[in-house]
Amino acid sequence: MHFTAKSLKRRYASSGTGLHHPLLTGWAGLASAVVLMPILAIAWLAVSGGTADWPHLIQNVIPRATGRTLLLVLFTGTATAMIGIVTAWLVATYEFPLRRFLSAALVLPLAIPAYLSAYAFGELLTFTGPVQGLVRALFGFQTSRDYWFPDVRSLGGAVLVLSSVLYPYIYLACRSMFLMQGRAAADVARTLGAGPLKVFFRVQLPMARPAIMIGLTLVAMETLNDIGAVEFLGVQTLTFSIFDTWLNRGSLAGAAQIACIMLVFVIGLMMVERAARRRQRFASQKTTAAVHDAARLKLSGWKKWAATAACLLPILSGFAVPFLVLGDYALKRLDQFLAPRLLSALLHSILVSGLTAFATVLLGFVLAYAARTGRSRITDIAGRLASFGYGVPGTVLAIGVLFPLAALDNTIDAEIRGLFGISTGLLMSGTGFAIIYACTVRFLTMAEGTLEAGFQKLSPHLDMAARALGRTSGQTLRAVLLPMMRPAVLTAALLVFIETMKELSATIMLRPFNFNTLATLVYEDASRAKVEDASVAAMIIVLAGMVPVILVSRSLERRS
Repeated sequence: MHFTAKSLKRRYASSGTGLHHPLLTGWAGLASAVVLMPILAIAWLAVSGGTADWPHLIQNVIPRATGRTLLLVLFTGTATAMIGIVTAWLVATYEFPLRRFLSAALVLPLAIPAYLSAYAFGELLTFTGPVQGLVRALFGFQTSRDYWFPDVRSLGGAVLVLSSVLYPYIYLACRSMFLMQGRAAADVARTLGAGPLKVFFRVQLPMARPAIMIGLTLVAMETLNDIGAVEFLGVQTLTFSIFDTWLNRGSLAGAAQIACIMLVFVIGLMMVERAARRRQRFASQKTTAAVHDAARLKLSGWKKWAATAACLLPILSGFAVPFLVLGDYALKRLDQFLAPRLLSALLHSILVSGLTAFATVLLGFVLAYAARTGRSRITDIAGRLASFGYGVPGTVLAIGVLFPLAALDNTIDAEIRGLFGISTGLLMSGTGFAIIYACTVRFLTMAEGTLEAGFQKLSPHLDMAARALGRTSGQTLRAVLLPMMRPAVLTAALLVFIETMKELSATIMLRPFNFNTLATLVYEDASRAKVEDASVAAMIIVLAGMVPVILVSRSLERRS
């Protein structure tokens, strides 16, 4: 049979390229249901849980926690924007000593979870720490009453810690935008007599505004999600209030009601992020034609060293301080690497992270493949719902996951008791399955985005050619697409694996009795003021987190 290009395209469009469309649509709907169920459970629990705790929450908890949360998000966003924009502008526009090294190293703080950075800064800046010890030695002070020193356990300390590790979100977005602009518009402005600062504020910064908004949205989401750092530093945010209301006051309904307030913040942030992405695509199309390889401007004199210092300080604060403080403690406790407590936590982390990576890659592959084979209203809605999970803080997800799983466990237990007289216990809500479910919801969009990017690199003509040669849709998927998608699948699995290993907010609330991961082990020791004992587990988390960061840095260098 002879196929023309037009007939082949018609056959391709009508028959699809992969699984049978109704089945594929059903799986995509299931993936979205996995994300949607915890959100609906939170709303139901908040509405049906009664108002017994509401007067106390309104009077004593919500106003203070909301105010603290807004201040923390505002100040952290401002600090990260200043650091990320300036450093991205410097490495993309100018040539100065160590620029190439600093350009890659500025991403390193992404390997440090915020709670580990908080523990490290707490050890460094406390009264017994080396910094205050040096101040006393230099000026002859004897007690803390003899001098003033900023308290790290405060809102300012939380801003310092969070901005130190979160600024790379803005740095990455702005650096890509500055490079993509190719400095063409900036060069034109300079030929018209504009100085460096005027070019930056009038030309480059406005063009990078969509990228900045995307980065700020991610920073705000991560700030809302954090619980380990804010609890350690004594900042009562909405996230901590959920944790405190549930576990200390014993009010799951009250915690769900606070969680609903947080969901309003999350939905607003996601709407801003989507609008920024639309503007970013528009800006990219307008500037792509102007991309060129113009040489960076060479700085001289004190300016080149100032640029080096400006890029070096965030690396020292966001990566060097936590790495060196925790690494020094860990080197003095190498015997703990074989301690049963640590090995058990490491095994649990690997098990939970591995199963979460498998689940997210499977569901993400379904969503990405559904988008490739032919978009429909159902698959579009499923994709949007799946992306919603990443913005939901872990403490909120923990409540939404626990409630339906506990109800399902009780139903199964009642049925088995009635049939066989055997109690099944809490099969899902009382095991690591609850953690896996929460992490799957939170990191599904990460896997789906990576896999969709992998599919976009494969020409649709591959599917058309395989079908023309007599391959069925399933054979095309197995023999052609899956082998070529292997790098994207492995990358998605690696990213989710490491993010799950670092996750604390949901894990600390859902873990069963005597079930520790590396993150909860560190949290327990730090809560008992034993950061030194937590250092070995903390360094394992940091070293694991450096793997994707190094991959990102290498990718950026290849692009530039």
